Amino acid sequence: MKLILTNEVSGLGAPGDIVEVKDGYGRNYLIPRGFAMRWTRGGEKQIDSIKKARDAREIRDLGTAKEVAGRLGSLRVTLKTRAGDSGRLFGSVTTGDIADAVKAAGGPLLDRRRIEITNAIKSVGSHRVSVRLHPEVAANLDVEVVGS
Repeated sequence: MKLILTNEVSGLGAPGDIVEVKDGYGRNYLIPRGFAMRWTRGGEKQIDSIKKARDAREIRDLGTAKEVAGRLGSLRVTLKTRAGDSGRLFGSVTTGDIADAVKAAGGPLLDRRRIEITNAIKSVGSHRVSVRLHPEVAANLDVEVVGS
């Protein structure tokens, strides 16, 4: 099945890429979740607008990505959230919360879809989060979660 990706899918491609996948994967996973749309001649025209939007959000080149990774490595990010007496959070910390905390701490504006949390953050303390800035550059970020 030939599809046009509308969102980034790790291991498959970026928005605007035309990919060939198995029918079931496309029909049952990618299309219903809005990650892709069927390839058509008319859909090919939409690729340009998808790629323009991606270029506006994406960090331009490898050098810039390395510079941003250096800034993120030296940044202290503190995130205040509600927690119980035992240090357990009411809910969990999301990638959107982390992106907002990085911006509030004076860091660069990050796309929440580029932030990867390996284990759900559900407790107070220091946690390590990975940020994919470029296909070749990933930065680690320490987030200090403080209960209020």
